[in-house]
Amino acid sequence: MERRSFLRGAVIGTSAAAFGGTLMHGAAYAAPAQPGAGPYGALGAADANGILLPAGFTSRVIARSGQTVPGTSYTWHSAPDGGACFADGTGWIYVSNSEINPSGGASAVRFSSTGAVTGAYRVLSGTRQNCAGGRTPWNTWLSCEEVSLGYVYETDPYGVNAAVRRDAMGRFKHEAAAADPVRKVVYLTEDETNGCFYRFIPTTWGNLSAGTLQVLVAGSAASGSFTWQNVPDPDGSPTATRSQVSGAKKFNGGEGCHYANDTVWFTTKGDNRLWQLNLAANTYELAYDDSLVPSGAAPLTGVDNVTGSSSGDLFIAEDGGNMEICVITPDDVVAPFLRINGQSSSEITGPAFSPDGRRLYFSSQRGTSGSSSGGITYEVTGPFRA
Repeated sequence: MERRSFLRGAVIGTSAAAFGGTLMHGAAYAAPAQPGAGPYGALGAADANGILLPAGFTSRVIARSGQTVPGTSYTWHSAPDGGACFADGTGWIYVSNSEINPSGGASAVRFSSTGAVTGAYRVLSGTRQNCAGGRTPWNTWLSCEEVSLGYVYETDPYGVNAAVRRDAMGRFKHEAAAADPVRKVVYLTEDETNGCFYRFIPTTWGNLSAGTLQVLVAGSAASGSFTWQNVPDPDGSPTATRSQVSGAKKFNGGEGCHYANDTVWFTTKGDNRLWQLNLAANTYELAYDDSLVPSGAAPLTGVDNVTGSSSGDLFIAEDGGNMEICVITPDDVVAPFLRINGQSSSEITGPAFSPDGRRLYFSSQRGTSGSSSGGITYEVTGPFRA
């Protein structure tokens, strides 16, 4: 299904979505993304940092776990995971979670308008296994605990206000979050083999202290329509949130989540899938499934964190696979964008673009050592499509 056509159909408010360039009704869906030539061309030879990039792109190391961030006195955290960027005057900030238990938490790096590192600091402490999360339209970072009965913490990327635990967003094995300013909700993934997909409706948009947690209800097929139903007990005890609503659709290991233009995408690592929800039509389908790619030809495996660029491209990081970040274009072509050599015992985490879209930040969670103490956080700069 071409995402450009999909979004066009959502924008014009037609009762039929445009799939594959043809208006179709009901459950008629086109095939998910397939391998092809990416928009940036082939990967070149590994650079000095061991990263293979297309022509015109360069990489640099921003921070290493257990070492001070260059230009600061702050020691970078272990196991860097989910991340996001925030505008900061003429510069910006990159926030990164720490997926260790205990301790966890999150840190931030501040950049000047030229990209120089001007500071680094802690924004969340004393939590457990902070994996992914998501940014809010009011410029806070939602840091999610990937543990049983885990919480969501709302943090201040600017390091001014203390982090706040958001109990109303439910207690479960949280993974990622994505804010939808149109419907004024936050979508949440759950990292369980029989996990669910949720949305949180704040009582007041911009204030996550109270609201309603709902779960997606749908059939067992890979495409169809969906509804939302309230989770009776968001506290998840004694009955887990994923087991409280009959008909709640199960997903195999929810991971990254991204919202744009009446659409939310999320990944499931257990079956290497990217799911796509048309929020205007209340329908869902597969945007990518590695089992539907010709044998041995799947460029994207180990699907994990996901982010999007202003061009509509999705960038999906691999947990394993070939240690690649792959791009899926609005024309449903999937191709490698970069690859990290010599770090096969790691995973790529936290992809996020700077506010101007010219720099991509991400981490190798365990680096060359294969240990959480060996994490490396990178920046890639180059001619990203606008």
